[in-house]
Amino acid sequence: MILDLFKLDGKVAVVTGSGRGIGQAYAVALAEAGADVALVDVIPMDETAAKITALGRKVCTVTADLSKGETAAPAIIADVVKQLGGVDILVNNAGIIRREPFTEHSAKNWNDVLSVNLSTPFFLSQAAARQMIAQGRGGKIINIASMLSFQGGILVPGYAASKGGIKSLTMLMANELAAHGISTNAIAPGYIATENTRPIRENPARNQAILDRIPAGRWGTPEDLMSAVVFLASPASDYMNGHILAVDGGWLAR
Repeated sequence: MILDLFKLDGKVAVVTGSGRGIGQAYAVALAEAGADVALVDVIPMDETAAKITALGRKVCTVTADLSKGETAAPAIIADVVKQLGGVDILVNNAGIIRREPFTEHSAKNWNDVLSVNLSTPFFLSQAAARQMIAQGRGGKIINIASMLSFQGGILVPGYAASKGGIKSLTMLMANELAAHGISTNAIAPGYIATENTRPIRENPARNQAILDRIPAGRWGTPEDLMSAVVFLASPASDYMNGHILAVDGGWLAR
């Protein structure tokens, strides 16, 4: 049956930035599909953990500062293996954004954003891939891109650079890891109603300009992304590799 290809029974998924918002939606979706889930964040993850436990799945939480990816990544993966027995799926969801005009964008904001949004996914993917290769059963790595992986945007130079980097990193990983049975793809969310986008939504002119360009006529929700992460984590997407999957209400079509 085709629906069996979307099942994640017996898999262990790691989701960063899973304490709330989109990360929480990804984690719950993977649990609903049958996976046990490791939550990684610097904020409390009790709410997400409770949702997963209620589904009858195993869950563990790993509190980590994801701005320190080079040192944190190996420890995170080792902790997940210790608690849940392995790693089959990694979702590099955690991200931050800093808004300043290009000519005023500080070195600190640039470095902070690149560290969390690009460097940490690299180091976590590296550690996870090593574990997946050692396990010998392949795996799925899902990066989180953005509309700004395709466009420049305004007032967010560090974020735009990081998400452009994620797009290229995803394709490189697909090229190098496919021989080990590891697929690497990315989700590019459109304009989603989260804390990160609150300043835009609270600006009447910007909010209306964005809505006017979205063919669906509305902001997306974290729930709109749940099916995409299950698809890319499951055997249903086994022949997809290096792809950036836009879930954007039609934004890129305009």
